[in-house]
Amino acid sequence: MYDILLTYISQRSVTPITAEQAVLIRDAFKPKKLRKKQYLLQEGDVCKYLSFMVKGAMRQYSIDEKGNEHIVRFGIEQWWMADRESFEMQTPSRYNIDAWEETELLQISRSSYLSLRDAVPAVMEMTQELDKRGSIAAQKRIQAVISYTAEERYLDLLKTHPYFLQRFPQHMIASYLGISAETLSRIRKQALSK
Repeated sequence: MYDILLTYISQRSVTPITAEQAVLIRDAFKPKKLRKKQYLLQEGDVCKYLSFMVKGAMRQYSIDEKGNEHIVRFGIEQWWMADRESFEMQTPSRYNIDAWEETELLQISRSSYLSLRDAVPAVMEMTQELDKRGSIAAQKRIQAVISYTAEERYLDLLKTHPYFLQRFPQHMIASYLGISAETLSRIRKQALSK
């Protein structure tokens, strides 16, 4: 479990992790298991942990006043899950995060994360790489929402994250794309016939 995390950090940094630093990393992260549909975070709570996904699938979403879910993020193996704003600012979250499959995580508290980031250069480098990638992904997602058609958003998801379509049900994919399940069904049929 910890070896997956250490490999992940090593692949996203140029500075090697020493044996002493590997011990610091292992000591900073605590394992956690979630059952399907179990919450990692509920709206109104403060996000206290960054969670590295070792196994499973999760979603981050809000619920509007009509009871509709709006999925902003999916997560699978070797992805991080947290409400970053709530974690960094220590403010109540406006999101729910729950497990869609049985999920195994390695979690780190904010104070441990800040200490580890300062003590282990590879963790700082990984954080900078993830921030860069996250910023680019957010920019692309905003662009897709404001300028792509529903079909273009689906085809983009199919190209960039095809595994989401295998791991999450159609109604969740539709929510993530900001379209109705009926529209997604129609788009999928049209895409298959081409």
